[in-house]
Amino acid sequence: MTEPTSLVEAAREVLLCGDADEKARTARRVAAAWSKGLLSVDPGINMPVRPNRPARPELRLPRDMPRRSFKGERGRVALLHSLAHIELNAIDLAFDLVGRFAGEPMPRAFLDDWIRVGDDEARHFMMLQARLAAHGATYGDHPAHDGLWQAAEETRHDLLARLAIVPMVLEARGLDVTPGMISRLKDAGDLQSAQVLETIYEEEKTHVRAGTRWFAHLAAMRGLDPETSFRDLVKRHFRGALKPPFNVEARLEAGLEARFYESLAAPLPTE
Repeated sequence: MTEPTSLVEAAREVLLCGDADEKARTARRVAAAWSKGLLSVDPGINMPVRPNRPARPELRLPRDMPRRSFKGERGRVALLHSLAHIELNAIDLAFDLVGRFAGEPMPRAFLDDWIRVGDDEARHFMMLQARLAAHGATYGDHPAHDGLWQAAEETRHDLLARLAIVPMVLEARGLDVTPGMISRLKDAGDLQSAQVLETIYEEEKTHVRAGTRWFAHLAAMRGLDPETSFRDLVKRHFRGALKPPFNVEARLEAGLEARFYESLAAPLPTE
């Protein structure tokens, strides 16, 4: 098969790949080709409305998903599977952003950042797939929810909205919950899986940082106030309030200041 010479064509190839492992490998090949200067930007190619998905796992509505548990090896496998599913979606989200918005008047560094993010997400999926294999499992063994791609569908019309919802809401949420997962895996004695999550956690900070950086850049280009725009876009395109408690320190390290999101928080449950 002829290798694509256009970045947008290559990004489309990532999304259209229906095999999870091959999707991750394709994403890494595209990132390598971009870093070597082998791909032109060449916008104008239509991106698919939805990415192709493997026949397994069974996709369910979020409300129909079984409650996740850390108890026992089976619970840890279910956790690793759910994280692998998130990373697989993140590959598609990164390359959809690259392909869909390649024609925006943004610096080349913008594309560099999001191709790097897509490469990271592919590597994260591979790391989690390896941990599943160590437990005698593989991606597809458990049901998964189809809610993550809703963010792409909801924001496919506007790069500013995409940056607000995907890195600055969804990936920032990962910074909130991952430290607790790491602690629980360590307590269960699964130090190798905990180490994988520690790597993902540190690299996800750079993804949120890329989101905040380019959100501020694009808002300034449009003559908009970043804080007001962020809150307006989240209210318009994100279902429900943001869930506290927030990992304020990690979010700040990623360039996301509390004044952006604290007024959007759901109230903490009372005892």
